[in-house]
Amino acid sequence: MSNAFLDALGADGPSPDRSGKMDLYGRFVGSWDLDVRQYSDDGKEVRRAGEWHFGWALEGRAIQDVWIVPPRGELRHGDAAASFNSWGTTLRVYDPDIDAWRIQWTDPVTRNFLQMIGRAEGHDIVQLGTRPDGQLARWSFRDITDDAFLWRGELSADNGLTWRINTEFTARRRQA
Repeated sequence: MSNAFLDALGADGPSPDRSGKMDLYGRFVGSWDLDVRQYSDDGKEVRRAGEWHFGWALEGRAIQDVWIVPPRGELRHGDAAASFNSWGTTLRVYDPDIDAWRIQWTDPVTRNFLQMIGRAEGHDIVQLGTRPDGQLARWSFRDITDDAFLWRGELSADNGLTWRINTEFTARRRQA
């Protein structure tokens, strides 16, 4: 059965008018299994599994993803917000006017919303934004290979002088 909305949203690949620039995030298109480590303010670690799916969107001018922690299935029973579950999406659009990516993260479960700007920094990708509470947020993709990467979420309460890791995902590409 065809879903008209998903057919209209999705794309088979990058748009020719954005060629080359779409590769920054386009290399993540596909499905990934996650080992998620979340750190509280006092440094306590919670470790869980997750899943992350990336796809071409909006005529190939955007990359959209969905991350789900814990993964779909029996672990997601009960009150999602009370269980610190996450099921959100990121829309990443390359903007030629600023030669960077405009990024919108939305998690309706935890009611978290964040706008960021993303750019390549050497072999890594770094996204910067400001949370509603005024803290700076830095999300980065590091140690990127064809089949794995490390994603790190960090916060700064002192305008970027120091950063505290609050989340890390070790991602492994799912085999087809």
